[in-house]
Amino acid sequence: MSWFESFILGLVQGLTEFLPISSSAHLRLTAAFAGWNDPGAAFTAITQIGTETAVLIYFRKDIVRIVSAWGRSLTNKAMRSDHDAQMGWLVIVGSIPIGVLGVTFKDQIEGPFRDLRLIATTLIVMGIVLGIADRLAARDEKGGKHRAIKERKSLKELGVRDGLIYGACQAMALIPGVSRSGATISGGLLMGYTREAAARYSFLLAIPAVLASGVFELKDATEGGHVEWPQTIFATIIAFAVGYAVIAWFMKFITTKSFMPFVIYRILLGILLFILVGTDALSPHAGESAG
Repeated sequence: MSWFESFILGLVQGLTEFLPISSSAHLRLTAAFAGWNDPGAAFTAITQIGTETAVLIYFRKDIVRIVSAWGRSLTNKAMRSDHDAQMGWLVIVGSIPIGVLGVTFKDQIEGPFRDLRLIATTLIVMGIVLGIADRLAARDEKGGKHRAIKERKSLKELGVRDGLIYGACQAMALIPGVSRSGATISGGLLMGYTREAAARYSFLLAIPAVLASGVFELKDATEGGHVEWPQTIFATIIAFAVGYAVIAWFMKFITTKSFMPFVIYRILLGILLFILVGTDALSPHAGESAG
């Protein structure tokens, strides 16, 4: 991997990790379109440590408050009814599905799941799901001629059942093209949460999963020696800087804007992929040679 490749891939990771368009799919597609080797699941997981560090810094006040309350709730029964303490437990509960499925389907994630035809399918299907969730949210927020405005749920109303559903949605993002933020935000909107609440919990829920995945891949990469460390570290730094800026923009964007631009983009990209693969302009396994 050249330094230019690592810069572009780090830029793509930072730009797409928090948007509902799938960073893993875009890293895969960038390599395929450019004729580069697939950066691989290990590169993706390690560079995600950079973008997740951006989450830790951006939401540092929330995280410190939640971790502190959760820690005190372990020995203080009175703290167990505190919202922040409960959020700590809900993040743990919501992380279980992706942890179990990530280990179970590790070989598929690093192999068959990276087929461009599957990525095209998930881009379109999850784009449609996000579009439906977005329209339902907009209908509740704006009401209508024969409908009153419906108040949506905040994170204070999040319980174990919804936490597990969020976790199941996040686990779907193990398949490139689904999008971690896209799946969890869609799940939150379909369960009746506000856009801001769905996005905030999506980012908080991703922290344990992404960091654990990154550390796991770091261990494998260190033992296997198949990662080009200088370029990967450089890409991770780029991903962190760009990712932080994207979080700040996205959290402001969702308070007043629709997700429809992302829905349209996902569907068009998926259709384009099917056309390119169907006409043999692009192999479904393009860029899969060892990278």
